[in-house]
Amino acid sequence: MKRGVRSAHKNSGGIHHTSTPAQAVRAIYRRLARAWGPQHWWPAETPFEVIAGAILTQNTSWTNVERALAKLREAGVLSVEGIRGLPLTELEQLVRSSGYFRQKALRLKNFVAFLDEKHGGSLDAMPFSPTQQLREELLALKGIGPETADSILLYAGHHAIFVVDAYTRRVLERHDAVARDAKYDEIRELVEHALRQEMPLALAARTAQGARHRPDAHAPSAMSTAVRAPLAQVYSEMHGLFVQLGKHYCHKQQPSCDACPLGAILSRPVLSQAAPKKQKQPPRTRQLASKW
Repeated sequence: MKRGVRSAHKNSGGIHHTSTPAQAVRAIYRRLARAWGPQHWWPAETPFEVIAGAILTQNTSWTNVERALAKLREAGVLSVEGIRGLPLTELEQLVRSSGYFRQKALRLKNFVAFLDEKHGGSLDAMPFSPTQQLREELLALKGIGPETADSILLYAGHHAIFVVDAYTRRVLERHDAVARDAKYDEIRELVEHALRQEMPLALAARTAQGARHRPDAHAPSAMSTAVRAPLAQVYSEMHGLFVQLGKHYCHKQQPSCDACPLGAILSRPVLSQAAPKKQKQPPRTRQLASKW
């Protein structure tokens, strides 16, 4: 058993559960799939828009990324050719809303330079490289970590690889499937192994109650509806479900476990980590001077 993966847990009543981490992952996938259906992630129209979004979303919110992508689109440079021909200072201003804009503009430039050097400047050719080889090439680029590399592989290149983000780690920790110190690749391999036999989500009918509590999904896009191998589709759907769960229920400080579709399979309640509010002290009465 890998160091960061747990094999069993106890609930608050001390009952020992025998479900494995892989079984926990499958249970999460199936419950969220029934409750919410496809999430149409990644919202993008072209492979390069996925890549730009994956680079720009580092250390910022998706709302800020959307603003930057809109600026690039309006300027007509949301493409390999557009980024290649744009002066760096102009690119920096267009992606300013994404934060760390100088670093991110340079990373976009570096990616295009990498594409030119390794793949003849063609995004059509890049996905045909073996997954592990392409992953190592991407990880060798400055500022490209595992999550960004795997997002590019899965959503732009349709490789069957799972993307681990902060939401994934938080949910699996709270469901006792991974340890707090689990490494990125330990979590990725766990999810990939657990879902290897699963099928992509169907547009199944949902109950009225489920529809009321289902977070709004992104509208279908060219990339979210692109033809993928079934396993790549399963991994993309699971990632989208984790994102929705983390955004709307499994909050870092004040999780909504009672309303969450996974509440019934949570072994123990997750207490709010928010700092307790200080009790207001009654106002002190001012003592009158004796001469009055």
